[in-house]
Amino acid sequence: MTTRDASAPGRAAQAVRRLGLAAFIALSLAACGGGKNDGDTTTPPAQVEKPGTRAEAARFLTQATFGPTDADVDHLMDVGYSAWIDEQFTKTQAVSHRAAWEAADAIVKSTNPTGTIAGDGVVNSFWTQAVSGNDQLRQRTAYALSQIFVISLQDGALADNARAVANYLDMLSDKSFGNYRDLLQGVSLHPMMGLYLSSMRNQKADAKSGRVPDENYAREVMQLFSIGLQELNADGSARLTNGAPVDTYDATDIAGLAKVFTGWSWNCPEWPDNSCFFSGSANGNSDPDRSFKTMQGYPQYHSTEEKKFLGITIAPQTKASPDDSLKTALDGLYNHPNVGPFIGKQLIQRFVTSNPSPQYVQAVTAAFDNNGAGVRGDMKAVIKAVLMNPEARTSSNSAGKVREPVLRLSAVMRAFGFKSDTGFFKVGVTDNPGTQLGQTPMRSPSVFNFYRPGYVPPGTAAAAANLVVPEMQIAHETTMSGYVNFMRDNLMLGVGQYNTVVNGVTLNRRDLQPDFTGELALADKPADLLDRLNAKLMYGTMPAALKTEIQGAVEKITIPALNSGGSNQAAIDTAKRNRVNAAILLTIVSPEFLVQK
Repeated sequence: MTTRDASAPGRAAQAVRRLGLAAFIALSLAACGGGKNDGDTTTPPAQVEKPGTRAEAARFLTQATFGPTDADVDHLMDVGYSAWIDEQFTKTQAVSHRAAWEAADAIVKSTNPTGTIAGDGVVNSFWTQAVSGNDQLRQRTAYALSQIFVISLQDGALADNARAVANYLDMLSDKSFGNYRDLLQGVSLHPMMGLYLSSMRNQKADAKSGRVPDENYAREVMQLFSIGLQELNADGSARLTNGAPVDTYDATDIAGLAKVFTGWSWNCPEWPDNSCFFSGSANGNSDPDRSFKTMQGYPQYHSTEEKKFLGITIAPQTKASPDDSLKTALDGLYNHPNVGPFIGKQLIQRFVTSNPSPQYVQAVTAAFDNNGAGVRGDMKAVIKAVLMNPEARTSSNSAGKVREPVLRLSAVMRAFGFKSDTGFFKVGVTDNPGTQLGQTPMRSPSVFNFYRPGYVPPGTAAAAANLVVPEMQIAHETTMSGYVNFMRDNLMLGVGQYNTVVNGVTLNRRDLQPDFTGELALADKPADLLDRLNAKLMYGTMPAALKTEIQGAVEKITIPALNSGGSNQAAIDTAKRNRVNAAILLTIVSPEFLVQK
């Protein structure tokens, strides 16, 4: 039976918990920059092709992947930034999320024919790719896009269609390095988005019943997926008229665009039969994959009225054509000048820094507007502009972002080579803020993601300095305590579901286990151990004071001397593991780790 030594990493973490949320906020904001961007006179370095040190390489990989590994650092040092990105553009996902879900579901059904892996299969597949995938930039981009083009397994209809949610994540992955126009169409016509934002089975107006088109998707595709609420300059600043911001759209634009999203429903062999529109089946004939096949347009339910929005007019149609209406609408959104700065700035926030300079945003907007070959919306050009901008290499006061919980866990699992006994990376749902991360991929509480890109913690130095700290929207006393306890348990016991037997072998342990071989070899040399953790987790940025504090806590965990008969070897091994656990825990709960600089 596994027991917990509360006197080791548990005791070491007490100092962190005593800091409380207020101290975390203060230290995090100091690390993110305590002054306004326009007061920062640091000149970003010129663009460089190769990292000069392993620390610089690890920092870049922290931005571009789910966490650096020693092998990835070696490779990046060899090929350089631009070549590494180009290599990543060519890498594909080893196994689709849908295929992984189906394999996991089949195992469940082998012992319980009516059972299902449900949403856990989506979450576990995400973690499989995030921790072990070679296409790290694609996976990290897909995760960023999943926080912009949000659907959520917390929605009951989507939870019942988890296989299709896995496919939605595949769609984001497949289109990560394509064109934004294709991405926008893929999102708009995916059945899971149709269910989530009620564009599926949306019908044209009916004067007799008083029915009007559902406006939900029309609103969110503008507000969240393309142009935002206010007209923007290319540098992301608000365009002003008479000193006031200008709204990008109003209620009439929403109503006009809503007509475009009428008549869309299930992909069905009996299309355009009425029964297909409502149930996805007609005459006993349905497509078993309709939950993830692109929605079809049903002319009889599509509005033929004039559709006016964003200065665009679609003339009344003598014959309803949902495809023609959609093309005109998505082309209009795609070509709107707001898209570059609106989407580009959010991608900068997801990868690099919460408060990019206007020059940084403008450079990414320029890449969106023209990839250098006259192509608009090239996501490869956008991602490269985000990661290669000189500001991404700077260490100025305003640089950096708070690491969201998912990225903290992924960094730890990749740094220490966590492996899955089952091969399915059974991390599962980690929603609980008091005992887990308070965040699970693909389980946002709403279409507005876990946090908003413009969130400012009220009454803080960030608010006074006009800085946004999006990830702080899900940080509070409960989540901080929950994170400390969750990571303490993960270091001691492993991550994820408890497995009794795997492939006939009795394990009686959690599914994901770390490899601490290198750390255990340094357990009796705390200073060297901290140097190793500094390189693996903090790309050389650990302050001397923090190192001294952690080293002191680690040294209080005594390693007994080996007795003459060697009978206390188990106690020695336990003490070494406790030292390693404590050193890692105190590093990963420090504000200096929680902020990605």
